[in-house]
This record gives sequence, structure tokens and C-alpha cells, in this order.
Amino acid sequence: MHQQLHHLPITGDTPDIELVGRAAVGDAAAFEAIMRRHNRQLFRTARAILKSDEEAEDALQDAYLRAWDALAGFRADARLSTWLVRIVANEALGRLRRRNMLSGADVIPLDAAMTSPDHHIQDALTEDGEHGPERIAMRAELRRLLEARIDLLPDAFRTVFMLRGVEEMSVEEVAEVLQIPEATVRTRFFRARSLLREGLASAIDVTLADAFAFDGARCDRIVAGVLARRRAQHAP
Repeated sequence: MHQQLHHLPITGDTPDIELVGRAAVGDAAAFEAIMRRHNRQLFRTARAILKSDEEAEDALQDAYLRAWDALAGFRADARLSTWLVRIVANEALGRLRRRNMLSGADVIPLDAAMTSPDHHIQDALTEDGEHGPERIAMRAELRRLLEARIDLLPDAFRTVFMLRGVEEMSVEEVAEVLQIPEATVRTRFFRARSLLREGLASAIDVTLADAFAFDGARCDRIVAGVLARRRAQHAP
């Protein structure tokens, strides 16, 4: 059966579960299709935690290799996207912990109770736009400002906001990925959205879809990197 599937063409309509089955037995084209289908969401997940494009790409590649090796244990009754997000989030959080340990910075657990941000973050988020640089109505500029303000959110709020608000995952999925109560997801999302609205008003709704743009070059680079490392790992 696996041999038969190996020869079937892969299209945009090929179900995730079929791609999983083929990739689990070594079909690189099937795993490439999985990566291209979920790349943007997973990159945004890693980017929300690490706040660095370069680190997010590295974390995503490591997470993909780990996921590929674990595909045989994927349960067909689960959503592949949720399963992948959890792997990527764990990889990114592990990198964040190691980075903070090396720098001696305080590490705030993702599920820590954070009812309000530091005062300087509050000031930055609520700064009156009239007193900043010249107001530019261009969509690209609004997107840059939104991304910068998302980066200023406390860690727990930022990750929930990216998964729930930008990637439009359900409350239940976010709770499952981050392993926190659904009520906590709702509270953090509401607080993060309120902070952003105070700084950007209605512009947030216009630019959400473009936040942390995921262009074709980045997608190609991540896919090529994972496939090259996989070939190197399994070279005779």
C-alpha cells in the first residue's frame, strides 16, 4: 500500500493524513508538501516566542526534523497542524530557556500569572502616534509598527496572541498546544488585544493578515534546509 501511495501525484488537495503516511516511510516529496502547507503558521509560532527571524528559521528546521522522525506516532484523530505547532513551540521555548540561562536573564514561565506588563512596556504600547515619526498611511509601515508592538507584549500574552489572533487557532487548540487552561487563553488574548489597541487603535484589524510576512524565499530556504539535513543524516 505504501508503495502504491508513493507513486500517486501530490496536489494541494492531498489530505494531511495521506502525506503523513507517505512521509513516515521516507517519501521526501510528501514531507516537503507538509512543510509548504504549514510553513507560515509554524514560522510565526517560533517567531512569536523567539522574536528573531533567524532563530525562528533555525528552530523550525530542527522541529521539522524531529517531527519527521516522530511521524509514525502521529494519531490520525488529531489535527496535524496542532501537533506540529506543539513540536515547534517546544523547540522554540527550549531555545529561549537556554538563551536566558546563558545570558543570566530571568526566565518567566510561559504559564506564569501575568496580570499587567512592566510600566515601560505599558508606556511604549500606549504612546500617542501623533508624537512619533511622521504618520505614514502605507500598509507596510503599519505592519512594521504592529510587529514591533507585538514584540513588546509580555511573553505569555505575545504567544497566545500570535496563535489565537494572527493564526486564528481556536481557544481549545491554543490551550492544548501551550498546555494551559482555556480560560487563561481567553484572558491573555483579551489583555494582549487591549494593549495593542491602545497603541494602534483600529489599524490592528487592517494589518493582522500581513504581520510577520512569510515570503516565498523564506519558505524555499526552510524547505531546502530541512531536506538537505535529512539527506545528510541518512547518508550511507
